[in-house]
Amino acid sequence: MHNLFEIDEWKIYERSFDSSKQVMAESIFSIGNGAFGQRANFEETYSGETMQGNYIGGVYYPDKTRVGWWKNGYPEYFAKVLNSCNWIGIDLEIDGEKVDVHKAKVKSFYRELDMKEGVLTRSLKLQLSSSKEIELVSKRFCSMQNDHIGAISYSVTPLNFSANVKFEVYLDCNVTNHDSNYGEIFWKEEDKKVDEREGLLSCRTKISDFVVSTAMRYSFWKDHSKLVIHPNTIEREMYVSNTFEYFLEKGTCYTIKKYVSIVSSLNHKEFALSAKAILYVSEAYKKGFNVLLKEHINAWKDIWNQADILIEGDVRSQQAIRFNIFQLFQSYTGKNSKLNIGPKGFTGEKYGGATYWDTEAFCMPFYLKTADSNVAKQLLLYRYNQLDKAIENAEKLGFSEGAALFPMVTMNGEECHNEWEITFEEIHRNGAIAFAIYNYLRHTNDEDYLRVYGKSVLVAISRFWFQRFNWSEEKGAYVMLGVTGPNEYENNVNNNWYTNYIAKWCIQYTLDIEKNSTFGPSLITEKEKEEWEKLLEQVYLPQITNSNIFLQQDGFLDKKNQEVKDIPESEKPINQHWSWDRILRSIFIKQADVLQGIYMFEEHFTPEQIKENFDYYEPKTVHESSLSPCVHAIIASKLGYVDKAYELFQRTARLDLDDYNKEVKEGLHITSMAGTWLSIVEGFGGLRISESDLSFAPKLPKEWKSLMYKIRYKGLIIQVFCGKNDIQIQHNGSIDLKFLLYGKEMILKADDKLIVKLDSLVKK
Repeated sequence: MHNLFEIDEWKIYERSFDSSKQVMAESIFSIGNGAFGQRANFEETYSGETMQGNYIGGVYYPDKTRVGWWKNGYPEYFAKVLNSCNWIGIDLEIDGEKVDVHKAKVKSFYRELDMKEGVLTRSLKLQLSSSKEIELVSKRFCSMQNDHIGAISYSVTPLNFSANVKFEVYLDCNVTNHDSNYGEIFWKEEDKKVDEREGLLSCRTKISDFVVSTAMRYSFWKDHSKLVIHPNTIEREMYVSNTFEYFLEKGTCYTIKKYVSIVSSLNHKEFALSAKAILYVSEAYKKGFNVLLKEHINAWKDIWNQADILIEGDVRSQQAIRFNIFQLFQSYTGKNSKLNIGPKGFTGEKYGGATYWDTEAFCMPFYLKTADSNVAKQLLLYRYNQLDKAIENAEKLGFSEGAALFPMVTMNGEECHNEWEITFEEIHRNGAIAFAIYNYLRHTNDEDYLRVYGKSVLVAISRFWFQRFNWSEEKGAYVMLGVTGPNEYENNVNNNWYTNYIAKWCIQYTLDIEKNSTFGPSLITEKEKEEWEKLLEQVYLPQITNSNIFLQQDGFLDKKNQEVKDIPESEKPINQHWSWDRILRSIFIKQADVLQGIYMFEEHFTPEQIKENFDYYEPKTVHESSLSPCVHAIIASKLGYVDKAYELFQRTARLDLDDYNKEVKEGLHITSMAGTWLSIVEGFGGLRISESDLSFAPKLPKEWKSLMYKIRYKGLIIQVFCGKNDIQIQHNGSIDLKFLLYGKEMILKADDKLIVKLDSLVKK
């Protein structure tokens, strides 16, 4: 696969400008801080193809659902992530000519995303139509230390002339979305102020009534000396700016240092928004660019100290995993329980919404192992705080007695996904939420969370599952009809094995919790207990006769038995070449379905069952979901198919960096990036955390000389080094740690390091 940009352990960079890559680069080089984010658009005017994007966590537009047929329970709207105020703008004009990279001759160009420090830098030399040459250098970041703040250092150096140069520093909310409703403005002005070297723009979203206030301040410098300027002020509808002219001397560097604060009514009272924005930007201005940058870099240093992965011998993989970790922490920090993780994070608008089942199934395990437990807990509290809405969602579909169906896509707990086969039928998302609670407990032992919050969520979900099953006289078992499993290339099927299995497990887990008085008084009646236990004895789980293979769903064997290798290359990916009718009638699988269940409940199955199911389903899987390769890579590693695991890992790790799906210009696949981390740590690193123990069984690909990672586990930070000849494990705690290494019990003394030679554990 061809690399879009150059390979480096800590950086993404390009050494020349290619306008055909600009929109892709705007996605790849995006920056954010968990509260807001910014695509890598240029500060100055750019008239070439671009997708301007500035996004704010939790702010959306509820676009009314439009269908020719309306069914009870159908979502009222589809939530759109909104492009918001363009805060980076700095325009230049020389002799009446606007500086525009698309129109000027680019004599040199360098763009760099420094993932270690979280800084986007760009430097270039341009020749204008007048033959005047200038050098531009910009550096910007969204502060990880103070998530209200963004900052830009923008330098201009005349190379072969001295002249007056006109600057315009602005905020602009005349923005549109790119994914739909082309040209429609979703904002209306509430307030604006502008004065010398400062401005404020407050705008309200139509219908959803969010108010966002953006304030700016800036200073102007000649080399290291601050200059006194008296700019003109401009006010237009949803626009404020300062303009000024200054005589720039040949060979001298002039810099605008621009500071911005962004606050929204999601977290602040409306009446205080303008004042808050002005206060925050004033504080940032007083600190200055260098201090803010140092604080920001230190915040990233703390993240990397815990979350970094070191791979020796494979720079492409090293760059890829750091890129994935970087984007995940830019998208979500756990500071705000009202926020969650959108599929595109702050890099694009596609898919709308903030929350899919991706959060619980893929992102939760990542944050559990790489950040303080409060980060993962916030994700669980997000669902708990929306439990009432989940019960309402279920009631709309005819469920009762406190049954809850959490939404497939949501911003505030209401379902806002408008494809019926997913909205109504992809109900396995309920199971992922229950599993996330279970997963959180086995990582943290936080029983207080279970007592106060988690138990009520489990009971409401189990009530839904109980009502969703129905008795089949023909099968003599409880069945589940009309669902869509994780494989979205199969809709409206009966008895999807994964859905049935996770529903059965969820009810059993809830009963186990209910029986334990440690977790408080029972929330279910004796009648419910008896009915649930009866159901559990007779849940139908389809299986291929005389095999260990769990049948994906009823009727799966009626399809023509083919494998992905049978599809002509010219017809891949099939979702871009085949009709939907043809896809639905084919045997091909979009992403892990049966194997998703085997991954999540690995302890429930024998090695023979795992192998037989992988060997049967993986060759039929086209991996046309970004969530697919990671699950398969983890299972392949366990089975010893290390080359296959490495192939799949590369596909998930470099999905965006190499643009496998030819769609990176729309934004990055943030939630699948967590799967990349899991592919390494649970795949090649062999980590498993069960109810009873912690275990490691590393299997490195031949391309790697060594692997080092850290995890959090029950209050400990454990560092694992996997080499070709030895395994080294250490932790920072004050207690002894018991674990399994390749199935052999080990004890690591408190605050100690254990070094084990592989020859003593693994047969050659």
